[in-house]
Amino acid sequence: MTQENIHLEEESDSSSSETTMRTSLTNCTSHLIQDGDLPQIEIPNESDQRFSVLSFEQVKRLSDLMRSVIPIHGRGNFPTIDVKLCDLVTKVRWKLETDYNIHVKDIRLNGSRASSVLVDELISYNDLDLIFSVDLPNNKAYDRVKMAVLDTLIELLPEGVSRKRMSSCSMKEAYVSKMVKVNDSDRWSLITLGNSRSKTVELKFVDSMKRQYEFSVDSFHILLDTLFLFYQCAPSMEISENFYPTVVGESKYNDFSDALTHLCKKLIATRNPEEIRGGGLLKYCSLLVRNYKPVRADEVKSMERYMCSRFFIDFPDISQQQAKLENYLWNHFASTEDPQIKYDYLIILYQVVNESTVCLMNHERRLTLSLIEDLAMSIYNNSQIDYSDNSDTCSTTSSSSNCSLKQLSIPHPPPTSSPSPTQLQPSTNGTTMIPTYEIVTSVQPTVYYSSNNGYYFVSSASPPLQSTGPCMTCSCNQWANTITVTNGQQQSSNPVCS
Repeated sequence: MTQENIHLEEESDSSSSETTMRTSLTNCTSHLIQDGDLPQIEIPNESDQRFSVLSFEQVKRLSDLMRSVIPIHGRGNFPTIDVKLCDLVTKVRWKLETDYNIHVKDIRLNGSRASSVLVDELISYNDLDLIFSVDLPNNKAYDRVKMAVLDTLIELLPEGVSRKRMSSCSMKEAYVSKMVKVNDSDRWSLITLGNSRSKTVELKFVDSMKRQYEFSVDSFHILLDTLFLFYQCAPSMEISENFYPTVVGESKYNDFSDALTHLCKKLIATRNPEEIRGGGLLKYCSLLVRNYKPVRADEVKSMERYMCSRFFIDFPDISQQQAKLENYLWNHFASTEDPQIKYDYLIILYQVVNESTVCLMNHERRLTLSLIEDLAMSIYNNSQIDYSDNSDTCSTTSSSSNCSLKQLSIPHPPPTSSPSPTQLQPSTNGTTMIPTYEIVTSVQPTVYYSSNNGYYFVSSASPPLQSTGPCMTCSCNQWANTITVTNGQQQSSNPVCS
């Protein structure tokens, strides 16, 4: 038998196998339709510029990701749960719909992992972001969502682990690192699984969310329902270039093609940054330190001013700013990452805040700049970073194109200026971070502290501080009240500037 005949026979066998699998897939779909179990999957209109059908290469990367085994690390002596991502998603959906009567409209992948699926290059990420579209009409629905996730974790415990003494409370303490509950004009809940600093899984259950992205490069949502239908009907079949499911991607930036171009060319673009909680300021500086450049250089100054104004509206107090910044450094800069990039990040942030903050009085801005400076000095001293006087610490097209230590007047260690008496000392040591549980309400959130209902806010750097008096006046002219709940009793603090 000649080599050509062998090749033809292999092609024939492959074609026959694909035909068989197509028939099996068709039969499976028919049975699901008859039984009423076929999910209602709506394929968006391709003429809508928000959407795009993924190529085979993109679908292949997506399938490889969903079939990869991810570890969910437990706290203390709780075992690590190793599970395929697709199995985790399937089990959570089944629990929601079967045990808790919560219909899941669709499931999406977003964040950095969605971006890495769309482009064939390595994009750093610290978590896997999954969105379940559900109805959350009342607080009981939030609790049912939480219980569905915790029940799923119990079922996924490794073999040999006794489940009799496992409660939802113990599973929450062991495997959940953050829970967020938003229940005002926006209605959604976030549960972060895993206590490893390197990788976590974020399950977001969304009823309504007005703003779902910060910048165009993180605006991508990949709809997973067609891929999971393919897995359901052909669990043992590998996708091929001739036979793979139709998967649709969406950009919340409202133009998929433009957003993908920005991602490929490392460009920074956004719309209405004043609508973003925190203004997108910290994310913006993170993009700059990773060599992203603004699309419109002539609009950078205005954009930075909006970002800074919204950041200080949402985090008016120096203790809130410290907690937010330390949390961001902890969550978005991996422990194994070069400490220089973290230092450079703070230098860029110092520059942007110094040059683009217009809503604070001078003494307020100095407090914030001193906080950033002390954090940078702490990282410098702990890491013994070797900076030469002639080297730039970052490359950016921010309002000032270069940001070296000399330009920013941030001294080399030891610091030449003594810290302000009222300034908080940043805690950037290697201690274990406290898991965060919080309730956020509306765009400008009111935060509640509680130890009884399972949702509470705990600063990862220090316990929440009680306000001892009215804050210093700033030019924002916006105010909010913070209500502290301690042992079930509400205590209204003095107004805080927002």
